Amino acid sequence: MAESFDAKEHQHVRFNPLKGEWVLVSPHRLKRPWSGQVEKAAEVSIPRHDPKNPLCPRATRANGKVNPDYSSTFLFENDFPALLQEGAPQPGPSGHPLFRAESAVGTCQVMCFHPWSDITLPLMEPSDIRAVIDKWADIITDLGAKYRWVQIFENKGAVMGCSNPHPHCQVWASNFMPNEPQIKDTHQRQYYAEHKVPLLVEYARMEAEKKERIVVENEHWLAVVPYWATWPYETMLLPRSRHILRLTDLTPEERDALADIMKRLLTKYDNLFETSFPYSMGWHGAPTGESLTEDNFHWQLHAMYYPPLLRSATVKKFMVGYEMLALPQRDLTAEQAAEKLHNLPDMHYKQRSDQS
Repeated sequence: MAESFDAKEHQHVRFNPLKGEWVLVSPHRLKRPWSGQVEKAAEVSIPRHDPKNPLCPRATRANGKVNPDYSSTFLFENDFPALLQEGAPQPGPSGHPLFRAESAVGTCQVMCFHPWSDITLPLMEPSDIRAVIDKWADIITDLGAKYRWVQIFENKGAVMGCSNPHPHCQVWASNFMPNEPQIKDTHQRQYYAEHKVPLLVEYARMEAEKKERIVVENEHWLAVVPYWATWPYETMLLPRSRHILRLTDLTPEERDALADIMKRLLTKYDNLFETSFPYSMGWHGAPTGESLTEDNFHWQLHAMYYPPLLRSATVKKFMVGYEMLALPQRDLTAEQAAEKLHNLPDMHYKQRSDQS
């Protein structure tokens, strides 16, 4: 009798309908012996306020500007932007289709989450996280009136290239659609044309029913390890109760619920290896600018969290070799990763230590 397939035992490939890509899942590799590092990361002592830190209140930045004595969020123009609003000449025709270039115009901003440097989102009060969400929505309103794409993203931790521990994110707005949202736009549009329902609206409904990959949930939101996840503990944050195009469309109740689920999700991340969990995260919603008047019904708002840690606070997953030359590969199944995260305590390990 032929052996029946078991997703937790047998190698297989899974399809990502958002990007039209495949990922190789090799759960049998978890059985291989491991003699690598498993220790915790060394705790770094970060002062609550450092007058030399350019993100702190009252500090002087590289361009000589002095930050206000802010008590909540603080948004300012990036002192070293990758995109400029004006000044770059048009590339002009190259004369050959293999050497194309187009104009790139935009703006880059930095947003501080909190005046303290020694705090992260999972350790903030829900009201502080709600202030972050409200500011994100304001940014989409302001920059989205002019630019076709507004990318809000957070790089957390030195391993993700973050050079400043102060809690903050970045905003890059551009007159063009970047590669990742353009790919998602194409596949969501195709799915809606074929099935008459937005792809991620349908996906959230099915994940809520299956309950195989849910990490945390509440009335308005789901945080799941996507069926097609690439990174070991990758998660996606999705509205569960209705169709939402952009952060600006969230009701006050949905914003409060988002603050709740962000705090719970990020607490579980930190609790996994009892470290300040590094990741890159970002929001994707319907395009803005001139697209505000276009039909974007195929879009659904969502956030992605891409953490690199694999086995411990010091062992990360590297996307090299086969991943760079062929397709992504993972050992831990999405279901196994979701179960590990779901079963972790809701109280942050630092707060548990304080209480004990």
